[in-house]
Amino acid sequence: MELLGIHHVSLLTGKAERNYEFYTKVLGMRLVKKTVNQDNTSSYHLFYGDAKANPGTEITFFDIPSLGNTYPGHSSISSTSLRVATTDSLNYWKERFIKNGIEHEEIVKRANRDTLAFQDYEGTRLILVADNKEKGVPAGEPWDQTDIPLPHCIIGLGPVTLTVKDPLPTSKTLTDVLGFRHIGSYPSTSGEFTNIEVYQTGLGGAGAEVHLEVRPDSPRERPGRGSVHHVAFRVPTVEEYNKWADKLNSLGISNSGKIDRYYFKALYFREPNHILFELSTDTPGFDVDEQMETLGERLALPPFLEPKRAEIEASLRPLK
Repeated sequence: MELLGIHHVSLLTGKAERNYEFYTKVLGMRLVKKTVNQDNTSSYHLFYGDAKANPGTEITFFDIPSLGNTYPGHSSISSTSLRVATTDSLNYWKERFIKNGIEHEEIVKRANRDTLAFQDYEGTRLILVADNKEKGVPAGEPWDQTDIPLPHCIIGLGPVTLTVKDPLPTSKTLTDVLGFRHIGSYPSTSGEFTNIEVYQTGLGGAGAEVHLEVRPDSPRERPGRGSVHHVAFRVPTVEEYNKWADKLNSLGISNSGKIDRYYFKALYFREPNHILFELSTDTPGFDVDEQMETLGERLALPPFLEPKRAEIEASLRPLK
């Protein structure tokens, strides 16, 4: 069994309307699924991805209007990366951020890649990562229904950064449980701290990496608007998904049990530093109930929620 890479990253927003505006209009991503939190159907769950809703391209948001601020710290997924094609793309995005008043940093190296860190209006910590023809997990397809030139479009997810106080338990979970490989490290961009360690799975590359940062000086994160809820890793088949469930149980790792999210099957567990991991199948995909050409244009509900459509739609605010 081998995980293919990152499947999706799910975050929290306090205002779905502004979130939709930022990720589709400013970042030019495609809204590939407009649905609800299956555990709280009064709340949107929005999925933004590439043109074909490929696994490994979605950044998702749960809408919680009363949510407070995030207070960053350890025991967290402290940053999410988005892939672009080249360093020239980073220069394009830097100018776009200046034009749109988006808070951003300078272009710097992380794990030997050119990167550009920025934040959305809720302080979500994001990083653009330039592929520059690097080998590894293939990128997605650019979305052409945007004002962003195709060569500079966002084309998938890059590494996530886990920030912890004690790295050993998380490292052992990544390698001994999930099968990641430790491939190196790079200097911290936050100051005189321990190097950030890099772990990789599958074919490797930006779409299959987890970066582990140690910050013993920081308090534990208090999540809020813009914080990351969980990271999901790609499982290629239902057969392997079932084997992963058996493996977690055989190791005595507390988990959610197998959950059918309709668009993928999910399995959740917390590693020892309390960060939530998910194992998600690539299939059946987001076009199981919508045509690829019209993804995200209407509220999509899994079959078990369809009988409650009128009630659910009445509880949601329009995005536009």
